Amino acid sequence: MNEPAVPRDSLQFKEMDLPRHLLEQLNTLRLGGTLTDVTLCAGDQEVPCHRNVLASSSRYFWAMFCHDFRERSLARVHLLGLDGDILKLLVDYVYTGEMTISAANVFSVMEAAAMYQYPRVLEACSIYLQARLSAANCLGMARLAQAFHCQSLHGRARAAVLGQFPEVASSEGLKELGCSELADYLGDDELRADEEQVFDALAAWVSHDPQSRQRQAHRLLEKVRFQYVHPTYLSHFIARSPLVRESAACAGILESALRALFSLSPSGSPGITPLPPLPPRRATRQFLLTVGGRKSNQQTTREVLMYDHAGQQWLALSKVPLHLYKASAVCLHRSVYLLGGLLVENHQRTASARVYSLSLKLNRWRPEPDLLLPCYSHQTLAHLNFIFSLGGIGPHQEVLDTLHRYDSVFGLWERMSSMPVAVLHPATAAANQRLYVLGGQDAAQNAARLIQVYNISRNMWFRMETRMVKNICGPAAVVGDRIIIIGGYTRRTIAFNTKSSQFIKCADMKERKMHHGATVVNNKVYVTGGRYITSEHTIEDSDAFDCYDPETDSWTSKGSLPHKLFDHGCLTVQSIPYNPCTL
Repeated sequence: MNEPAVPRDSLQFKEMDLPRHLLEQLNTLRLGGTLTDVTLCAGDQEVPCHRNVLASSSRYFWAMFCHDFRERSLARVHLLGLDGDILKLLVDYVYTGEMTISAANVFSVMEAAAMYQYPRVLEACSIYLQARLSAANCLGMARLAQAFHCQSLHGRARAAVLGQFPEVASSEGLKELGCSELADYLGDDELRADEEQVFDALAAWVSHDPQSRQRQAHRLLEKVRFQYVHPTYLSHFIARSPLVRESAACAGILESALRALFSLSPSGSPGITPLPPLPPRRATRQFLLTVGGRKSNQQTTREVLMYDHAGQQWLALSKVPLHLYKASAVCLHRSVYLLGGLLVENHQRTASARVYSLSLKLNRWRPEPDLLLPCYSHQTLAHLNFIFSLGGIGPHQEVLDTLHRYDSVFGLWERMSSMPVAVLHPATAAANQRLYVLGGQDAAQNAARLIQVYNISRNMWFRMETRMVKNICGPAAVVGDRIIIIGGYTRRTIAFNTKSSQFIKCADMKERKMHHGATVVNNKVYVTGGRYITSEHTIEDSDAFDCYDPETDSWTSKGSLPHKLFDHGCLTVQSIPYNPCTL
């Protein structure tokens, strides 16, 4: 509705300070006892007031004095459950719009504001408490905010619980939660904790009162995302814990999870119930990692670099223990494994059987059981709790057809069925309980136009001849049901659908590339470094950092690596709780 026009010969006057002056005058009248018509009583305090002022300030008092309640005609109104000093503080606020909130009175003021319906006072208390949230008090604050329906404080307190959960889990407040409250936190995707810490928290909660809480433990154990628990911790610690041993329901949950995780049979086989497809928690955000390799001066590098997508910067982790050439790297259970390679010592190069792992929690390398055979230029893949090492070049310069499997739970290597055809530098991938070896170069240095597929549960190989693959020194990456082969002395990018066994042509790269790395982060393929063939048919080293989006079938540049790099490991890892060095 349009406001009526003001005649040109008139003045529209508006006194901006009138509300403030009126409030000051009303407070002066109250303090002098002038025209007051009701006295509020609490504790030892009696505070004269004006009914109309109270009714204007609060819906509670408006209902009390404007409806047919007996207080409407009383000269003295007693407010039960309210401290006298808090009553005086609240009435002062009504007449002045000001109040001093402190640690000594905040909870009492909050209770009074909630009861007598002063939402702005409640919000002021919320702001005061939000600034003082900590791991020690956020659980209590969340409960308090919920009781008073204070959404802003509850949101901030809950975020603090989820964001600082390892510290919160060690507080006394966690033990006082009800089962449903704790289950609500443990089931949240935003919880910043490893699954091992989730189990520790629920075990501590149960042990605080085992007699009454043991029968509820299965409701909490269901919140553990077993697919992200380290298998050693799962089979050695969780399985042996009193919490699981003394509960048939918990034992059943764990047994089902172990069958789903450790069985080599295909998902959906009799007796195997797939785990629910839950995402990793916020604590396990994906990062891209490059491991070792060679720089443009042909010398090996021991650098391990992690790319922070949020900050668009490269961070340095602990260096590889040795100077290795054409080693292989793989990520399993939040650890990076570096296997074999040519060991460079005293200007000599010898094939190595050494294996090292980098803990992303500790940023520290440690030795693991050696390979069964020294080798380099081999391929490694991770599946379930296993690492598979395929082919490569042996200690006598022979091209290997071997397949070795490492059990990360028991720390044991074993030899599996050999590949039908020994190939070097193929594209490899693990998908649907199978290992795929695509293309590569045979012993006669010819392009191998075949796909070799290993059935993990049956320990058997089969091969498919195809004219579609002609890749050498080009990696592969798995997105959904597709294995995407990127380059390999070619610009071609092709995708192999593992369900239909058909190839799909994808957008080409800019250069004919080889010796580059590729990995998948958030369903996009990132390609790092490598070497490329120029238009003059010369080979140049690359520092390119590119991204292929399968959704749009397009390539984009993400800038460049800190330096030119090839023959390196390129992996996807989970977030880590310390601050590496920025390059």
